[in-house]
Order: sequence, then C-alpha cells, then structure tokens
Amino acid sequence: MSAINDRARGNWNETKGKMKQAYGDLTEDDVTYQEGKEDEMIGKLQKKLGKTKQEVTDWINSL
Repeated sequence: MSAINDRARGNWNETKGKMKQAYGDLTEDDVTYQEGKEDEMIGKLQKKLGKTKQEVTDWINSL
C-alpha cells in the first residue's frame, strides 16, 4: 500500500506547491513524484526536513 494517499497523488502539482511554500529550501527534484520511486522521494524529504518517514507521509497526506 502506498504511503501517500490517492488524493495527494492526484493533485500532486498542488501538493508540491504547498510543500515548497512550507519549506522554501525544497527543490523541484526533492518533490518530484515518480511511480515506483515514492520511498526514494520520502527518504530525500526525511533527510532534508529531519523528520521520520511517518511524519513526512502524514504531512504530505494532510496537505
């Protein structure tokens, strides 16, 4: 099961914008979603934001 819910994935451009507004140092590369590479993206965000995987996925799903 995917860590990021279908609603967040379906509106990914909007979600990316909200992510970049919240954390101005996020780059397009940090928030690029690719099917099958979700864990890699979450890992990049964990490292950059200093949060756990659960914190990152909960945050994304709340946007």
